[in-house]
Amino acid sequence: MYISRLRLMNWKNFKAVDVPLGERMFIVGPNASGKSNLLDVFRFLKDIARPDGGLQKAVMTRGGLAKIRNLSAGKNSQVEIEVGLADSKTQTNWLYELHLCHKKNGIDRFEISKERVVKNGRVILNRPDSKDKEDSIRLTQTSLEQVMANKDFREISGHFSAIDYFHLVPQLIRYSHAFPGPGMEEDPFGQHFIERIAKTGEKTRQNRLKKIEAVLRIAVPQLINLKEKKDETGIPHLEVSSRHWRLPAETQMEDQFSDGMLRLIGLLWTLMDAGTLLLLEEPELSLHDAILDKLPSLMHRLKKKQGQVLVSTHSQTLLADRGIGGEEILMLIPGEVETSVQVAADLNDVRILLESGMIPAEVVIPKTAPENIQQLGLIK
Repeated sequence: MYISRLRLMNWKNFKAVDVPLGERMFIVGPNASGKSNLLDVFRFLKDIARPDGGLQKAVMTRGGLAKIRNLSAGKNSQVEIEVGLADSKTQTNWLYELHLCHKKNGIDRFEISKERVVKNGRVILNRPDSKDKEDSIRLTQTSLEQVMANKDFREISGHFSAIDYFHLVPQLIRYSHAFPGPGMEEDPFGQHFIERIAKTGEKTRQNRLKKIEAVLRIAVPQLINLKEKKDETGIPHLEVSSRHWRLPAETQMEDQFSDGMLRLIGLLWTLMDAGTLLLLEEPELSLHDAILDKLPSLMHRLKKKQGQVLVSTHSQTLLADRGIGGEEILMLIPGEVETSVQVAADLNDVRILLESGMIPAEVVIPKTAPENIQQLGLIK
């Protein structure tokens, strides 16, 4: 199953969005255009559906409904999310729709104004229903988060709760002693990434580390091997051995790894470990262009049996892959109060240039650059 369509109304930067999604999508746009906010709608659905989450928590961790609603929307405007899902194995098409609004006379209190689930064209949930009208407090919770209520569409809840987000911050690993405590829920920035590796079953862990080692040997020719090991106190670490011109071999722990090596290890592991949908935010950071050049095809090979990948990026090298089609690129175009989202292949001038043989980076990146970017060269 994968998310085949996304429709939004009044979600953060976006007044209105309606785009198809494939199993691999690249999101491009200028700084502050809303790439992270577009990815966040999927994290929002995960936060609702996961066992320790829920609608109220998902909204309040984002500052309340007023912070989620688009700035150009009226005070009483609804936030609308509609997601289409397709399952080719079972030939099933789903639609999940959620509308949120402020409760009348309330101060940043909100409730569900609409929740609907459609399976192969048949409506199997439509709220508010008679029970909601009898007890309006029910509208503070979605059916996604209620085991007793989502029996007929538990596939959707399970799909959302398995969404994974990756944006490893090397400093959180290298200086872990400076960040005590449990860290953020879901560990989106990799603070406990090595613990995640250590908790994986032995056979799976070793298999994945061998695949990562094979990639690292190409990217870092002096590397001999990569392994996970525990210190005398039982804390897990990553260790690499590498050739040295004066010594037989030199070992390094993760606190000595470069940013690029840590991010590459994290990226490869996550591609093999992630669930239904993997959200990657600027995976190009700290990586050499030669690695980025191969990354799109590597993503495809490692994730093709696992699910869907959505990637936000500024990288020309990443988008230089001729295997990336215009239908796989979402272009974010900011306006004065909102950002529009367009599939690159739907823009006539972009489609013509791609069909003429130009690579995606040559066509798309210039169109997402700030309009007056040349003026930066005039600042003294």
